Amino acid sequence: MTSTKPRVLQIGRLLPWLEERLAAAHDLHRLADEADPQAFLAARGAEFVGLVTSAGGSGADAALIDALPSLRVISSFGVGLDKIDLAAAARRGIAVGYTPDVLNDCVADLAMALLLDVARRTSEADRYVRAGRWGAAGAPAFPLGRRVSGAKLGIVGLGRIGRTIARRALGFDMAIRYHARRPVADAPWPHEPSLVALADWADFLVVIAAGGAGTRHLVDGAVLDALGPEGFLVNVSRGSVVDEAALVHALVERRIAGAALDVFEHEPQVPAALRALDNVVLLPHIASATRETRQAMGQRVLDNLALFFAEGRLVTAAPLD
Repeated sequence: MTSTKPRVLQIGRLLPWLEERLAAAHDLHRLADEADPQAFLAARGAEFVGLVTSAGGSGADAALIDALPSLRVISSFGVGLDKIDLAAAARRGIAVGYTPDVLNDCVADLAMALLLDVARRTSEADRYVRAGRWGAAGAPAFPLGRRVSGAKLGIVGLGRIGRTIARRALGFDMAIRYHARRPVADAPWPHEPSLVALADWADFLVVIAAGGAGTRHLVDGAVLDALGPEGFLVNVSRGSVVDEAALVHALVERRIAGAALDVFEHEPQVPAALRALDNVVLLPHIASATRETRQAMGQRVLDNLALFFAEGRLVTAAPLD
């Protein structure tokens, strides 16, 4: 019997409960189950009207979109859009849903956790204690950290999450400035048109700009040099926004004080030079990884599809212009 449910293709693996609910509501097929995905798409790609993917996984490039000639909607698990070819979707009139807002708090929380960690050296101190060096004969005293309260915070990108980070920082009495392509309406903090100037002013530079070609290596060697030997970099956006090779050199040469990173240029590969440094905190891209936020993100994926197939619109649509 032919299903009356919308035929939806799933790219990559998702949360088990989300996959179950997607399968219950749609005629779902997982591309990962195919031994030859390209041959399957060539033979049966025209069957699918919906696509479910993830921002941190495969996304949806132009080749995939072209292989789905009946595609009407993409629902992505995540807030990043750099792995989805929005121009290709726009040319076809394909709606693109994503999951903003529901992860703002958790990403902002983790940004502050990383900032505090790299400044106060908590991960490094944990390793020091676990290694039995505290109080050990001949062991050096644990080095001093950097005070966070009252410090100067530069934010690169003042979108939804950037604003949430700024509000967190107010609790630490931090002075705040931000860099964006243009001043953000009603933002109460000073806009700095020059990223180099912002880095020169800041004690901590938190990167939360969107990924993609327009921001690739936005934080480069010149920005890191401006941040200087007393400055710290925190990145919770996309690895591509920071020139990772320049960052490694700046850290190894102690041209900046430290870095705390949740994202990397070639995930899950992390340069050995970064892993060897004590003044770096490294996380496996977990900014939104709490039970509450992942539940809300999964629900938004479902809600975007449900509303589209019922009314032709999305709860949260990606900008396609």
